[in-house]
Amino acid sequence: MVFKRRDRRTPVQIASEFVYPRGGWTRAFHYVKHRVRRLPDSPERIARGIGAGVFAAFTPFYGIHFFIAALGARLINGNILAALSGTFFGNPLTYVPIGVICLQSGHFLLGTEFDEGDKRSFLGKFADAAGDLKDNTIALFTSREADWHDLGVFYDEVFYPYMIGGIIPGLVAGAICYYLSVPVIRAYQQRRRAKIKAKFDAIRKKAEAEADPLSKAD
Repeated sequence: MVFKRRDRRTPVQIASEFVYPRGGWTRAFHYVKHRVRRLPDSPERIARGIGAGVFAAFTPFYGIHFFIAALGARLINGNILAALSGTFFGNPLTYVPIGVICLQSGHFLLGTEFDEGDKRSFLGKFADAAGDLKDNTIALFTSREADWHDLGVFYDEVFYPYMIGGIIPGLVAGAICYYLSVPVIRAYQQRRRAKIKAKFDAIRKKAEAEADPLSKAD
């Protein structure tokens, strides 16, 4: 296949590069920024897409953030490719503070309590819920009795508060990224158009200069 990697990565390499990219997070950030700036669309639509992607990073739907971002961009007439790039806002370096903010906000709005120091209230309950899903899937094909207790605890104490609490911080972060992105993208596009125009002007002048002696000779 033409696009197949020559150096096949092991599962360990894939996992490690997800946590820390080969070129570092700074290089990855600049790559995404460069790709977003070069999108052939208006600054406003690109910025709306970025905002939708940032908002998606504040949702608890891990694994389908791309889909949430694309749907959000579609609803607000934003650039879908920019929305996919905007989900970069959520990464292994920001997932923990985003999760804490969303959980604290959600429990506050719901009138419940969130104990930040209790690891079982966040990381442990993810593992418990995953264990419930695995065991109950096996129970469908065996005589084992299904038990949804841990999954119910995860929904009540983590997922639902996270989902409710992520709305306001997600909207705020998305709006900030929108208003910061518009002037930056506009300035970049104007500078890029000026460079392209100057390049074509130089080519035209060179062509005219080469053609001028020929016309005089005639």
